[in-house]
Amino acid sequence: MHIKKKIVIAAAAVVAIGAGTAFAYWSTTGSGTGSGANASSNGTVVLHASFADGLTPGASTPVTFSADNAGTSSLQVGTVTSVVSASGTCDASWFTIAPVAENQTIAAGATGVELTNKGTLAFADTATNQDSCKGATITLTLSSN
Repeated sequence: MHIKKKIVIAAAAVVAIGAGTAFAYWSTTGSGTGSGANASSNGTVVLHASFADGLTPGASTPVTFSADNAGTSSLQVGTVTSVVSASGTCDASWFTIAPVAENQTIAAGATGVELTNKGTLAFADTATNQDSCKGATITLTLSSN
């Protein structure tokens, strides 16, 4: 019996010591920072323009725009601006096209998405000989903000 009593007293002492340390803690202060970076630009939208052949002085033709987005996230096409160039000796300044506000989202991986608004390419009728533009190739270089 005496041994049993010593075991009970020893067990009670261990429990009492353990209970005292279970509530002990250190107090301190601290600070820190964290940071992360967003993805960089996810590519660019490739713009295309199409319009009918056979434009003559004094005439105009609708221009349809489309876009490709090979990126992995959606990209926005804002206002499409065109710069006209012409082959040979054709004077590109005779051709005009105003900027076209599209404000359209192009989904990731999309190709050939027709943009909502159309432009108008105009060929001015000047008081000079414009034969240099017969058969010339007119190119629109497109950009968007």
